[in-house]
Amino acid sequence: MKCLDLFCCGGGASVGYTEAGFEVVGVDIVKQPEYPFEFILEDALTINLEGYDFYHASPPCQKFSEATPAYARDRWPDLIDPIRQRLLKTGKPFVIENVEMARHKLLNPVMLCGTMFNLPIWRHRYFEISGFTCIQPAHPKHVGRPIVINPGSNARKGRGSLPVLEQAAAMGINWMQSIKYIKEALPPAYTKYIGEQYVIGLPEA
Repeated sequence: MKCLDLFCCGGGASVGYTEAGFEVVGVDIVKQPEYPFEFILEDALTINLEGYDFYHASPPCQKFSEATPAYARDRWPDLIDPIRQRLLKTGKPFVIENVEMARHKLLNPVMLCGTMFNLPIWRHRYFEISGFTCIQPAHPKHVGRPIVINPGSNARKGRGSLPVLEQAAAMGINWMQSIKYIKEALPPAYTKYIGEQYVIGLPEA
């Protein structure tokens, strides 16, 4: 199964899908030197989408991110609906991911948290699922102090700033070395779970 990961950044989502059995190609409008798989430097809103079985998109979240000062949010685009319209035209299954403050833009999103996968982070992310069923796991009660990767609502509850490699390890993205990419990354455990849910729903050969 071939997956196209749009707005792939450093490849956190891509690695998760690979672990679920997909062959993944990443797309981003800027070079991603730490991306670990085949990479295409192109605009997600114009790239040819033919030839893939499954799509993932993580459009820019800065407009909705708690880490973006309120006065600066209007400087960032909202690409959730434009990319949805493109993906709907493929007739293939897809996932659109974004941060908590963008959940009203997503259709019936599934929420994933690090506690669901025994990670020392909370990092709630929301996923619009189209073309297959993805069951949201039970959400364990938040206890203790999470590792905070990017300041937000959990910053005061977190363990403070840790060395870059420790933050990467907390997310399961040990190949990333740059804090810029780490701050934007998805833990691979999230998309591995989603990919496995898709595979479970496939008809038997």
